[in-house]
Amino acid sequence: MRFGVFYELQLPKPWSDGAEHRLVHEALEQVRLADRLGIHHAWAVEHHFLEEYSHCSASDVFLSALAASTRDIRLGFGIRQVIPHYNHPARTAESVAMLDLISSGRVEFGIGEGATRLELHGFGIPAKEKQALSLESAEQIANMMVLEPYPGYEGKGFSMPCRNVIPKPLQKPHPPMWLACTNRKTIETAARNGLGALAFTFVDPEEAKAWSDIYYGIIRSEECVPIGHRVNANIALVAGFSLHRDAEEARRRGEDGFAFFRYAINALVANDARPGYSTLWEEYETLKGRDLPTIAAPGIGTPEQLTRHIEEFEAVGVDQIIFLQQGGKNRHEHICESLELFGAEVLPRFEERRARREAEKAEALEPYLEQALRRKRWMAPLAEEDVPVVPASREREAYYRK
Repeated sequence: MRFGVFYELQLPKPWSDGAEHRLVHEALEQVRLADRLGIHHAWAVEHHFLEEYSHCSASDVFLSALAASTRDIRLGFGIRQVIPHYNHPARTAESVAMLDLISSGRVEFGIGEGATRLELHGFGIPAKEKQALSLESAEQIANMMVLEPYPGYEGKGFSMPCRNVIPKPLQKPHPPMWLACTNRKTIETAARNGLGALAFTFVDPEEAKAWSDIYYGIIRSEECVPIGHRVNANIALVAGFSLHRDAEEARRRGEDGFAFFRYAINALVANDARPGYSTLWEEYETLKGRDLPTIAAPGIGTPEQLTRHIEEFEAVGVDQIIFLQQGGKNRHEHICESLELFGAEVLPRFEERRARREAEKAEALEPYLEQALRRKRWMAPLAEEDVPVVPASREREAYYRK
């Protein structure tokens, strides 16, 4: 089992002067602490225009700051918006590769598409086409990070001529690729495309087992045809996180932020919005305890309770638990205290058996991953004589037409 921390950079209203500055620097400090404690991953989203819910619209910049100030923790785009309307595929390939170089090969590349009209319509993206556009771009981004030069592409979402997209990532053939998943259907999509499943939803161990069985069943089947140049067979689940030796104090510190996070996810998809006039926290406070259902948060409690919770997910095949700690108005000092307690009393219990479990899993999956890569439809590299000359001027272009 591996562990991660997860950042939306939530900032409920009212906003005070300097609030965004403080939010970002507290998050950076939390990840640096996680790195020192031995936590394995830090994930940062990319969202746009989602007031109160996420101020992390430039996750590549946020992760670059972490690459320069951490040593071991892996840095995850959780996710990068890869539809060309958000980010041109070549720019994504360049950003992922540069971060991989800066971090000495610590990047995880999650892809996604967005779910809200605020984001999709803000960039002119047809909602019905978003998944197809996302997967098309992701496949070409992987090709750009590997092929030298990239042969060029004519597709539905974007087209570009032959170019050598540089720099190339340190990890070969490219960093592990993941897909944001919210239900069983997207779990299946991740497995069919040879992508890790970043399950940004909250499920119990029984549902997690069903998802794991579906995912690894497809990974082992002929349905798995990778869009990348490697298969990343892993499932990661998000869980609430607040630790204290007193269970009631852990709940007092963490449940409100977790509940707001859940409320905001649904509200941004279901409710109308006026840009610049978000009232998410006000709505949540009004409905709390009256119209909102009680939400169990099994990652919130004592170290012993969290250990049992993690063991249940480990037993059903989950590979990583990602802690949602920075949610709502959770306090920085409480987050740091929870991380310290996790590092002292929970993490060591799983580290002893992690290497053995991962080695056994890799050995069992190796033949299936090799078969999946043989099924892949590879983009053919260009022979040197087929690489087109790019004229330096209109006059030179006329010369080559002769």
